[in-house]
Amino acid sequence: MTFLPPRLYVDVHILQTVPPANLNRDDQGNPKEAYYGGTRRSRVSSQAWKRATRMHFTEHMPAHDLATRTRRVASALTGNLRERTGLAEEPAGRLADALLAPLKISVGRKKGDTAYLLFYGRRQLDNVAALVSDRAAELIALDDKELRAEIEQLPVEEQFSTGHSLDVALFGRMVADIAALRVDAAVQVAHALSTHSATLEFDYFTAVDDRTQEEQETGAGMIGTIGFNSATLYRYATVGLHQLRENLGDDAAAVEGVRKFITSFARSVPSGYRNSFAHQTLPSLVSVAVRTDQPVNLVTAYEEPVTPSSGIAAESARRLAAEHRTAVEAWGDTPAFSAVCHAFRDETAQQLEAAFGPATTFPELLSGLGEHLSTAIAEAGR
Repeated sequence: MTFLPPRLYVDVHILQTVPPANLNRDDQGNPKEAYYGGTRRSRVSSQAWKRATRMHFTEHMPAHDLATRTRRVASALTGNLRERTGLAEEPAGRLADALLAPLKISVGRKKGDTAYLLFYGRRQLDNVAALVSDRAAELIALDDKELRAEIEQLPVEEQFSTGHSLDVALFGRMVADIAALRVDAAVQVAHALSTHSATLEFDYFTAVDDRTQEEQETGAGMIGTIGFNSATLYRYATVGLHQLRENLGDDAAAVEGVRKFITSFARSVPSGYRNSFAHQTLPSLVSVAVRTDQPVNLVTAYEEPVTPSSGIAAESARRLAAEHRTAVEAWGDTPAFSAVCHAFRDETAQQLEAAFGPATTFPELLSGLGEHLSTAIAEAGR
């Protein structure tokens, strides 16, 4: 694999208007918020949108190409071994524990659990199980000391350190006590922030008891409240193509991985109270910029909150275009590639074109980005 000198970042800027919703709850059950520019803003945490992106992967990628994050890796490996070898639960569990022992993962309070969530590719777990599947009966017949000696000769750690799934390669893996299992994330995701001031509201609701209605009794069977707000959100993420190539070990897979990430990041929505608010919307703007210097978050466009009288989504788009032009003109760091897909017209569309180039469809944006990244990699290898 060739290496681009020295870095290549793909910045993703999104504007998305969400109706009354509670996408991401705080410890009181209300939508998360933050102060920015001296006013209260609606906020959706980066963790919430990263998980939503991963869940979108599960709907559009084969299951064996994805990863699992769990404390119960021993249980997962036990099930894998049982399926492969026909072993009963107890011997399969003993073999799974022996396979994981060389990793020295800290154990949790509950038997069989690890002390922290382990993020592993499902193919990686398959590969670990494959190390012993042909010898399972022979290995189970050994005593604990002999079994441990046999397992220590197998490349268990190597199986977890190579062949990463796309979601592990993108979002990374932190294993505090085992440096060899750490994977540096190729993606950084910012907390989504409303471009304007936001006010917390409450939905007072009642639920009717059907039986009491039949018996002509009055009153509600249940009374409650749900906090909500509505917002035009600025969302930002950046992908380090150089890091993704290193994590995946394959140029074509890295380019396709960027496209898949942008697709799922743009189309996903956190699922908090989804049945109560049906808040799924599509972004009104998606822009990408390929940079060779550093990632640039353009949230500074909204340090002064957009006011409702100006048309929040359109004014937010114009602010974004102006902030992008300012960054380019003041710092002299013109992106190597930029593209934009949006739903605006007239003056707003003109300003977006001046900043990011002519509007394209979302498939065209992904196609153009993929071609640029592939060409950049090819030219670096000459």
